[in-house]
Amino acid sequence: MAKIVFDIETIGENFDELDETTQEMLLRWVNNEQEIQEIKNGLGFSPLTGQIVAIGVMDVDDGKSLPAGRQGAVYYQDLKNKEESEHDGVKLKPMSEPEMLEKFWDVAKHCSECISFNGRAFDVPFLMVRSAIHKIRPPINLMPPRYSSNATHIDLMDQLTFYGSVRKKGTLHLWCRAFGITSPKADGVTGDDVGRLFSEAKYREIAQYNVGDLRATRELYKYWNDFMRF
Repeated sequence: MAKIVFDIETIGENFDELDETTQEMLLRWVNNEQEIQEIKNGLGFSPLTGQIVAIGVMDVDDGKSLPAGRQGAVYYQDLKNKEESEHDGVKLKPMSEPEMLEKFWDVAKHCSECISFNGRAFDVPFLMVRSAIHKIRPPINLMPPRYSSNATHIDLMDQLTFYGSVRKKGTLHLWCRAFGITSPKADGVTGDDVGRLFSEAKYREIAQYNVGDLRATRELYKYWNDFMRF
């Protein structure tokens, strides 16, 4: 069975367009302008106030496991342009959020391992809640007991920090730097830019950024699997 790495990109709703009750609840314990701005900028961190704009999957074995030898794909939101393209050997496929979720679960259910970086704390809960909102039932459970030895979902954040035993967990960029892996931030784009790129209708650039995250996570997985896994 295939082993894939996966990663998502998200954006938040426009705070000013939220209903008054929601705004009041979000700002209930906020005391200054800086905290207000942080709340507004952080709406994309919750599936309750955000949505998924890209989901990427990549074969760990360089296209040997996925159908037709594909390295992987990024499903990304673009409701106007339906033309597929390619970036660095990865297919870029525009579609709606529900379609992205359907595609992801269809791939994941055939995999023996689904690998993420910090996926238990962010990606998977986001995927599961957004799926439920769209009345899509995940065919597999990617949030099994954390210390399960045969879990389908391998979160490299958990594994590399020994389930949080180390004092500093480190970001994906820092782990890539330590292992000599090209950081997905190398081209100057970060996750903080996704909302702006989406508002500027630069949807394909978001998908391209996601490809960098996938490649970095895949290379990090190989280090862990080869030298740290027992």
